[in-house]
Amino acid sequence: MIKKIRSSLFARVFVITACLMLFMSLFVYGTLAIFMPHTYTNKLNIVLDVQTQSFISELEQVTIQNSGGLFDRFLQTDNVQNIELYNDNGQQIALPTNSKSEIEAGAASETVEEIAPTLSNNYYFSFMGVNTSYMMIVYGSAAQVAELQQSFIQVLPFLLLIVLIVAFLTAWLYSHLITAPVLKISKISKEMSDLKLNWKIKETRSDELGILEKSLNTLSQKLVSTLSDLQSANEQLKKDIEHERELEQAQMDFFSAASHELKTPITVIKGQLEGMILGIGTYKDHEKYLFRSLEVANTLENMVQELLTISRLHTPTANSKLEQIDCVPIIQNFLRETEDLIVNKELQIIPEMPVSVVITGNRLLLEKVYSNLIGNAIKYSPQGATINISIQKQQEKYQFSIENSGTHIPKDTLSKIFEAFYRIEHSRNRKTGGSGLGLYIVQKILQQHGSFCSVCNTEKGVLFAFEL
Repeated sequence: MIKKIRSSLFARVFVITACLMLFMSLFVYGTLAIFMPHTYTNKLNIVLDVQTQSFISELEQVTIQNSGGLFDRFLQTDNVQNIELYNDNGQQIALPTNSKSEIEAGAASETVEEIAPTLSNNYYFSFMGVNTSYMMIVYGSAAQVAELQQSFIQVLPFLLLIVLIVAFLTAWLYSHLITAPVLKISKISKEMSDLKLNWKIKETRSDELGILEKSLNTLSQKLVSTLSDLQSANEQLKKDIEHERELEQAQMDFFSAASHELKTPITVIKGQLEGMILGIGTYKDHEKYLFRSLEVANTLENMVQELLTISRLHTPTANSKLEQIDCVPIIQNFLRETEDLIVNKELQIIPEMPVSVVITGNRLLLEKVYSNLIGNAIKYSPQGATINISIQKQQEKYQFSIENSGTHIPKDTLSKIFEAFYRIEHSRNRKTGGSGLGLYIVQKILQQHGSFCSVCNTEKGVLFAFEL
């Protein structure tokens, strides 16, 4: 039975609705049966108290010998059942009544107490002319409350029968009205879950469920055309997520390497300064180690500048300032700035460039490309080497190439040369001042300009080339 109810929406709605109606009906009945007699009892108690307070006010105006008439009259009140009077020693005394009403009231109270509840209140007062305090207990009749309770008990079977009939009929009608369209829509949704979309609901209603039927028909029409788009979008999303993960991993690797590279010169400077402060061994020669510390600080400064350049490359406005640039003056100015180093190393610079080469790009970023590539060629070329700087026009693009002789890059490191903080052993280490970020920055800048820098070994040396 329970299993059948759980598996049927109609049965569950019917059972829940019927139970709720029964519960609410019984709750209302129980609330009335409990609180109505209690409320009526409080009302009787208030009336009795008001009458007694008025009676005490009259007693305080007479002596105990003259109060018999007042007690007789009070005992004849409808709400009063009996009175007990006690002196200041707690002993009960006879009522100063002038008739037999006290005895009759006492006998009547014993009879009434067997069939109906009573009310009682204690009151303290003094008769006129005496200082003795008396306590009076007034018993009131609550037979109406018992009758009210009895009425609730008598009507319960009839009321329960009516509630049951109404609850079951209402629950059945409500369940049928609610579940019929829902069951139909449930059948359609099952077909939808199996991707069977060749159905159409007959729209016969104008209420909210009718709107749902119309929406399902519209959904079935759009779902067919959307499924194919969703599949292609899902594939693209997978590719984007994978690419994002690769970028996140590359970023984590970069910052990990950056923190390691920055830590090394800081540690060197710290060690040299501590050695000079403490005067340990050769560190007593402050002039020598201050000069070395300055060199390390310059290296650290260059590395920070490179990191700031990389940071700017990742901003949305990194490539927004595009303009017409003549590359020839930029290259010539850099060669003039490094003329002393060229002369000291007896290098031969062979430029093969037109008079003017105008391209579109970001001036500051492209100046960084030329300074890094030409600067590396000058810095890492051996004494007396030759550096060829060539710009050749190919259709609508310019081919830039920089070749320095006398040195080669191991083949197994060519694929890593543009990685951040990568240095070739012997030729490109910290002693030469390289940060390991120059070629990484070059590649990132060229990628933002739609280009790519390649590197290869030639018969003479090493060749870097790109197009703009």
